[in-house]
Amino acid sequence: MTKYLLTYLLIAFFYTSINAQTQATTTGTISSKIIDADTKLPVDFGTINVYPQDSQTAVRTVSSDPKGYFTISNLPYGEYRLSIGFMGYHTYGAEHIIINKERPRAALQSILLSSSEKVLNTVNITAQTPTVQNKMDKLVYDPANDLSAQGGSAIEVLKKVPMLTVDIDGNVELLGSPGINFLINGKPSTIFGASLSDALSSIPASQIKNIEVISNPGAKYDSQGTGGVVNIILKDNNVSGVNGTVNLSAGTRLSNGSFNLNARKNNFGFNTFFSGNTQRNTTSPLEKRLTNNDGIDLLQQNGFNRIKKNGYQTGIGLDWNVTPKDNLTATVGYNRTSNNSLDAANQLQTSFGSDGLPMSVNSNRNSGSANNGNTLQWSLGYKKKFVKENQELNFLYQSNINNNRSSFNQLQDYTNPVSPSTGASSYSPGKVRETGFELNYAQPLSKNFIIETGGKAFLKTISSVIDAQLYHPDTQSYIPDPLQSYNFKYTRNIFAYYLSASFKAFNVLDVKAGARYEYTVNHTDYANTTIPNFGALSPSLVISHQIDETQSVKLSYSRRFERPDYDELNPFLNRSDPYNISSGNPALRPEIANNIELGYSKSFKNGASTNITAYYRHNGDDIKTFTDFYPSYLEGDITYTNVSYTSRINTGGEDRIGSNIYASVPLGSKFTLRSNVLISSRSIVFNYKGTNQNTKGMEYRVNLNAAYQFPKDLSAEVFGNYNSPKVGIQGTNASFLYYTLALRKQFLNKKASIGLSATDPFNKYINQNITIIQAGNRQYTLRQVPYRSVGITFSYKFGNLKFDHKDDSSKDPDIPTL
Repeated sequence: MTKYLLTYLLIAFFYTSINAQTQATTTGTISSKIIDADTKLPVDFGTINVYPQDSQTAVRTVSSDPKGYFTISNLPYGEYRLSIGFMGYHTYGAEHIIINKERPRAALQSILLSSSEKVLNTVNITAQTPTVQNKMDKLVYDPANDLSAQGGSAIEVLKKVPMLTVDIDGNVELLGSPGINFLINGKPSTIFGASLSDALSSIPASQIKNIEVISNPGAKYDSQGTGGVVNIILKDNNVSGVNGTVNLSAGTRLSNGSFNLNARKNNFGFNTFFSGNTQRNTTSPLEKRLTNNDGIDLLQQNGFNRIKKNGYQTGIGLDWNVTPKDNLTATVGYNRTSNNSLDAANQLQTSFGSDGLPMSVNSNRNSGSANNGNTLQWSLGYKKKFVKENQELNFLYQSNINNNRSSFNQLQDYTNPVSPSTGASSYSPGKVRETGFELNYAQPLSKNFIIETGGKAFLKTISSVIDAQLYHPDTQSYIPDPLQSYNFKYTRNIFAYYLSASFKAFNVLDVKAGARYEYTVNHTDYANTTIPNFGALSPSLVISHQIDETQSVKLSYSRRFERPDYDELNPFLNRSDPYNISSGNPALRPEIANNIELGYSKSFKNGASTNITAYYRHNGDDIKTFTDFYPSYLEGDITYTNVSYTSRINTGGEDRIGSNIYASVPLGSKFTLRSNVLISSRSIVFNYKGTNQNTKGMEYRVNLNAAYQFPKDLSAEVFGNYNSPKVGIQGTNASFLYYTLALRKQFLNKKASIGLSATDPFNKYINQNITIIQAGNRQYTLRQVPYRSVGITFSYKFGNLKFDHKDDSSKDPDIPTL
């Protein structure tokens, strides 16, 4: 048997060798790389159709890989032409490509694809990068042409990104899920830990190059974030010489500014930046009402709330191409955020005595709270390329330290009946230390099959001190309260390994499949609290098919987790309003999600494009904000009455099914409309303290952006957004509507521009945002007030000094720069 098998293998080997030699003498290859003509970045999954020179029938169709490269092998000798395209770009044609015995390999120069979205001047045609690009595993949003967002922060940019929803308080959801893993330049950052809204507000829109939305991340990404990943890419520049930008914005509500300086000579690059913003004192009416089922007002609060925020960030980065295949990067950054608030309210509280008769108490409350954070972060990266194309080794070390401080104070003076004043204060300094080591390796097994693998260790320690004090009316001072003072320490260490593969299936499908295993070790010294260790497998799959040059379809799946973060775990009790107390929950368990999506994208010859996504999401152990009502609440040696206590809890689960539709339509050469519609059905299973209920509801978000290009580099934009009411486990959150008007004038050969924007300038219906919260047999009614803002933005680009002047279009633009 062995003899026959060896004979068969020997014959097969000689047959294969002879056949390969025959093919080698009669066939050849065509290869090249596709690059975005504007950004000089590779265009992945572009479609390449191969035709005989005088034929209209394609003999081969291939796609470019994630680096933009493509190779068409085993083409019979002859003369060919190529048609190369991708959604949002003009089709590129290459003619009279000859492969023969003398030239069996036709290696073409890099192919530059120009955008199909245009702005026509009186003489010139200026190509713009597509606002939305739908790639195989991500959606990329470019805010460069959004005038109304340029004077604001990252929050204003995120409001326009397809699949994302931002509420009136700056909370962000991805396809209805708030569990988002935010990254900056592909790396995690502790600035998102304490307050996501404050962190996003500290990033000026002028600093953002693009936003990547990855709703079903692959195995290479951390499993954190049930909603997916949002990667904020900040601006950089790898052009030789010295260049930079200056952006300034001043407004009635928000002012910000940024400065970037980039320098590059040969294989060494350096950049530094500074950006900051301040939100002036924003005063809004405070109106809360708590009623019982009999319609009796248990608590009425009327007053005002004043908020002031500011923040800044700065950093430096180094980039050194040690050899053509070895690259080193290093960064050091610092970030500071500050959020201070002041409340003043007249209060009428009603309670019932043992005889059942109501008793009313009038009081005046003055309170304040402050949250400040300082983050120092640094990283070191190494990238190794090998002779074999797409074979890479990447190592990343990063670490950061976040020092944060939370505090509050409140004082209540009782006017009717008159009684001694009461009050409390607390100060909570905390520290978050994170250190990560990450190693990734990519090994191509063939032109269309790449294996990626890697591991990561992520070590996190959270510590805080709660120093509580009580107000004593006899001394009119605050004295320490040992019963409510304590220390809190929490450690979380995550160890991960992943394996994924990208390959071509059946010559028509692009597939990316993988799995990631993460094991989490938890420990806390908080009394009577044990958080179990957690290990789980996260599979992911993306299947994409390029129907033709203008349309594609993809199916994706991922299993994700949401581990509670610092602000959700910290048991710090905020009693700045003793009738509305809030705290973290150190006993929270991770939330688990299974996400499935089906997407379709199409572009049209006139520059129009559309993207449609249908999705289903299931969350188990869902983490929700929950408010409990207590007629009396004991904390230390103080008893509070008619208290609403808010914290985060694990509920039973949530199912969501919906669709997101994005469309961009140019109406002529100067007018463009963009719209984004998100609609979903939501079902929540709520199990808590013996309560079992099922809540269902429909939600939708609609926005419209209209842009017009006037002569002489003057452009205008109108943006409007409406969010419907949102059903929750305890009632309905408010709907809200806002709109923005913006103008921009470019001058000095487009190196400088000045803009004007206004948000809600004519809104007269300021008391229509009503939120209702049901807590047992009590109901809260809260009125919210949208803001009005007018801002002026100035932007200037500089960069005339060049160390050298070379055409770098043939170089690989994927080498990371800062």
